[in-house]
Amino acid sequence: MTTVYVPCDSSAVSVGADEVAAALAAVEGVQVLRNGSRGMLWAEPLVEVVTERGRVGYAGVSAEDVPRLVAAGLLTGEDTPECLGVVDEHEWLRSQRRVSFARVGLIEPTDIAAYGEHGGWAGLRRALSLAPADVVAEVTTSGLRGRGGAGFPAGVKWRTVLDAPAGLRFVVCNLDEGDSGTFADRMLCEGDPFTLIEGMVIAAHATGASEGYVYCRSEYPAVVTTLRRAIEVAYAHGYLGERITGSDLSFDLELRVGAGAYICGEETSMLESLEGRRGEVRAKPPIPALHGLFGRPTVINNTLTFAAVPMILADGGAAYAALGTGRSRGTQVFQLAGNIARGGIVEADFGISLGDLVTGYGGGTLSGRPVRAVQVGGPLGAYLPVDRLDVPMDYEALAAAGGMLGHGGIVVFDDTVDMARQARFAMEFCAAESCGKCTPCRVGAVRGVETLDRIIAGVRREDNLLLLEDLCTTMTKGSLCAMGGLTPMPVRSAVQHWPEDFDAPAVHDIPSSGGSGP
Repeated sequence: MTTVYVPCDSSAVSVGADEVAAALAAVEGVQVLRNGSRGMLWAEPLVEVVTERGRVGYAGVSAEDVPRLVAAGLLTGEDTPECLGVVDEHEWLRSQRRVSFARVGLIEPTDIAAYGEHGGWAGLRRALSLAPADVVAEVTTSGLRGRGGAGFPAGVKWRTVLDAPAGLRFVVCNLDEGDSGTFADRMLCEGDPFTLIEGMVIAAHATGASEGYVYCRSEYPAVVTTLRRAIEVAYAHGYLGERITGSDLSFDLELRVGAGAYICGEETSMLESLEGRRGEVRAKPPIPALHGLFGRPTVINNTLTFAAVPMILADGGAAYAALGTGRSRGTQVFQLAGNIARGGIVEADFGISLGDLVTGYGGGTLSGRPVRAVQVGGPLGAYLPVDRLDVPMDYEALAAAGGMLGHGGIVVFDDTVDMARQARFAMEFCAAESCGKCTPCRVGAVRGVETLDRIIAGVRREDNLLLLEDLCTTMTKGSLCAMGGLTPMPVRSAVQHWPEDFDAPAVHDIPSSGGSGP
């Protein structure tokens, strides 16, 4: 019997992986297992055949290709035009440092035995042997910062919850991954959901929490299905519920599905939604660590933050801190998207350059044209020109370059992009996704679209550029959360680096259909 792996990840399924799996399952002597994606999205559907020399990969396989490839020796790992060789030895993977994604693509997602065989639960076992304060100390030593975008030290947050007055406490995972060009949370939870569960259980032990929630966006149906199954399996094997693995820790975990609002990626809006109200930003203070879900102390972290915790506890905080650079410790899961030849997941130490990701791993643009702009950090991140591709990918270096790391999303544009219209998209996005709680965001984004429309049309360009800058200042300083506060970042970066795109031929004193004003 020959074992063949075919990804069940949504990205692979979208290009025919289910049909490929069915075609291979119909071949006599073949056992098909469904794994997560290795993150080589440019090679999906990626079929892996277990051979004596390792798992040999075949890229871009279609159901129609299966008979030909089987006849050509696919089941014994023979060389064909689609063959990538032993997948673990491929340059794309060999040069990465997989920590959070260590098991993604290797195992069936909800096979708890395989999870344990590949190092799973080692972090939890060690955590349960330590006092809660010692677990927090390990996380603090690691230098782990929130991977959702803010970069706040996880150890400080966990310590705040641990030191809060006694009583009910919660652990909440923010899986509302709404940034364009980001998909790491989805891929982790579709490919290795037990890593998230293990990280959350460790957090519960460290902070004295007894209940937890995963808040997932409704646009991720495969994540919902996989996570629910993984939670059931974890309960059945004693990793959730009463007296976890025979210890004194009891922790219940539930998956909640949001309604698709981008603003619920902001932690306080997410809490409002979890409590059954409209997703809307809360004023701070009080901070959620002290007054969070249902008014109780709450640990809120992003999926990738929790996914780093098992390794930190298994190998020690110092081992994790030895990775990365400066105040950005450990690894980051970068996501390559947009006009790029080889899109996908790259997990590497902080400090790798943007150019190494875009032109090295990514192979430049899919169109073959020159790169003109790269947006880092989601739709609220800055657009960076090619002369900044040497910037190290860490929190401080990106901030110094006028950008931000965000969730690690990287979207590439070639030289045909119109940056004035990209600036308009940022304002339009904010106008559509604002929760409406504060005026600078709610009204400012609408006025921003109107102002950019006048600039693009050539109506009193200089006056409207000044008005746009004043508007950006108001939104940055006056918005209640990062939705309105960061929207000016891509707008300003586009104006700064590509002023020629805003310099349409002048059309004087023609009223704009977008409203009154200069």
